[in-house]
Amino acid sequence: MAPPRAAVDFVSFVNASPTPYHATRSAAERFEKAGFTLIKERDSWASKLQAGGKYYLTRNGSSIVAFAIGRKWRPGNPVAIVGAHTDSPCLRVKPVSKKSNVGYLQVGVETYGGGIWHSWFDRDLSIAGRVLVRDGDDFVQKLVKVDKPLLRIPTLAIHLHRQNSFDPNKETELFPIAGLAAAELNKGTKTEEEEEADAGSVEDFRPLERMTERHHPALLDVLSGELKVEVGAIVDFELVLYDTQQACIGGIHDELIFSPRLDNLGMTYCSVMGLISSVSDSASLDDDETIRMTVCFDHEEIGSTSAQGAMSNLLPSVLRRLSVLPGHRDESSEGGYEAVGHEGEESTAYEQSLSRSFLVSADMAHAVHPNYAGKYEPSHQPAMNKGTVIKVNANQRYATNSPGIVLVQECARAAGVPLQLFVVRNDSPCGSTIGPGLAAKLGMRTLDLGNPQLSMHSIRETGGTADVDHAVKLFDEFFASYGQLEAKILVD
Repeated sequence: MAPPRAAVDFVSFVNASPTPYHATRSAAERFEKAGFTLIKERDSWASKLQAGGKYYLTRNGSSIVAFAIGRKWRPGNPVAIVGAHTDSPCLRVKPVSKKSNVGYLQVGVETYGGGIWHSWFDRDLSIAGRVLVRDGDDFVQKLVKVDKPLLRIPTLAIHLHRQNSFDPNKETELFPIAGLAAAELNKGTKTEEEEEADAGSVEDFRPLERMTERHHPALLDVLSGELKVEVGAIVDFELVLYDTQQACIGGIHDELIFSPRLDNLGMTYCSVMGLISSVSDSASLDDDETIRMTVCFDHEEIGSTSAQGAMSNLLPSVLRRLSVLPGHRDESSEGGYEAVGHEGEESTAYEQSLSRSFLVSADMAHAVHPNYAGKYEPSHQPAMNKGTVIKVNANQRYATNSPGIVLVQECARAAGVPLQLFVVRNDSPCGSTIGPGLAAKLGMRTLDLGNPQLSMHSIRETGGTADVDHAVKLFDEFFASYGQLEAKILVD
């Protein structure tokens, strides 16, 4: 039996998205194909946004917000939101990465997030990210993904260090090798002055050291070749390491996904496709009084406190601007359109929208591990391909409560998809998500959920193929039906 189409498409999405910048671009391409229009935060939206329209915006190239406006929207009405995040634990190239030792070229890296770092050893690694390039008098962002394996972090042979556990020192034992120093010395490359002369960017004064002093020239040569620019045009970059082994469908019956970055590209993909699916019928917005929104943030893995993280003003500022959009219009009015509403209502429209809206915080969940079943609370052991997992925690590490569970259960019932429940053991630590922070920041009703997976934060994770489709259908129904369900499950 062939795997679900959604799972196959998701694998393509992951393979194209080794960094948050690439994930944001991949999402934007899907929104563009579905008829969403790009808007900018720095522009006025008053004359651009229209009822029945579909729009998206990005911030920093690593966070994305997309929304569709119901044709019966009016100021203060609800917004149905699914929030996810684009980042995953990884190794990031240091600002000065040029290292060598005992004849090897090495690259300095910094840990990002809480990765299972021993899983990064003995993998075929390469680099991806964004590069700032001089283009005349301007500086432009270019994305790069080098498909060739360039780097490797080798383990020490067991003969030289017999040990019962493997806990490498992240500062001294996590440096990848990139080649041999002799090859670098014998390489006849241009000087940086020659490269900059070719690029037309020779400068007398340098606030920072040359890029060829901070990074191996061979690494810069690879980047220049990928981007088709001169080395001297490369001004700076933000690069991470990624595993070149592609995500794939696995398992005896094609029921599994073997992939990097399931946490949280799994929920990023499902939230994007859920919104797109909900507006695939052009008439779906005709009787809708809500705004349907997907937002995918950067930097969740390090606490979300950044200009493009969930704790930034990104979501509040977008909601504030949308909350006062001119509402449902009567086409029979003289002059064409007349807003329906009460005078002065716009002054509290933002607060009204927050109180009527709902956030689904979508972040991957833990599937029960067959070799460590004792680590899970016996009555809460989520299984792969058995449905999206509602995550509950009495100490508010997750923001779920009963009204939210009832709401999502009704959406799942209408969509015909299963759900599961999860709590951690009392003697176990519990991770968190963007949910509790945004719930506190916005005062918005919130629920945490995610698809079940194994090996969370490893370089290679495992999920279920059927659960991709489960979550897409669940989010599709949430967007389509929230306007009708909101008033039926109201607890002030």
